[in-house]
Amino acid sequence: MKSDLFASGNMAQRATVPGMTLQNAKSVKYAVDGEMHARQGSMIAFRGDLRFERKGQGLGGMLKRAVTGEGLPLMAVRGRGEAWFAHEAQNCFIVDLEPGDALTVNGRNVLCFDATLTYEIATVKGAGMAGGGLFNSVFSGHGKLAVICEGNPVVIPVTPDQPVYVDTDAVVGWSAALTTSLHRSQSLGSMLRGGSGEAVQLMLQGEGFVIVRPSELTAQKGAQS
Repeated sequence: MKSDLFASGNMAQRATVPGMTLQNAKSVKYAVDGEMHARQGSMIAFRGDLRFERKGQGLGGMLKRAVTGEGLPLMAVRGRGEAWFAHEAQNCFIVDLEPGDALTVNGRNVLCFDATLTYEIATVKGAGMAGGGLFNSVFSGHGKLAVICEGNPVVIPVTPDQPVYVDTDAVVGWSAALTTSLHRSQSLGSMLRGGSGEAVQLMLQGEGFVIVRPSELTAQKGAQS
């Protein structure tokens, strides 16, 4: 049988070392030898002796997820084999964290990660309920994290003399060392007249970077998260 479908770029090859690699722009392959973690429902295929189990986040994490919708429902994948992960054909990127690194990521943009990474749900400082009650996922430690994004992300450097202002519906993540606060870009009079739809942004200050996607979260997408 002949077809472009069978091009080498589409064919899954057997892994030679454990860990995470990009299968293609839309999916991640993970050679499991022990344990790894992934968002629930993201596994699209596997082979080998693997078990998939819902992973609890503790009472605090469950409460934050119930209130805000920003939590990250996880599953643990254990055993030995290969698994493929994807979510709504979004673009996939692998971030390699080293000791001392910390990355804040919106829960909806996390696909899977090494069990060696530390994960917690944290309040976005300065946002509060006025900013949608933002709760993001903070990753630290040594290991790899797969991040997903609708479209091609924009990575914007943040410097002490030049803060960056981002739409809370478009932000994917940022360097955890950055400080955050809410910034109002409209006057009260403008808001009373209907406003521009861009009334409040998240301001990031310090030294690092922020990742944004080229679209805002719609009500339909938010309901599906």
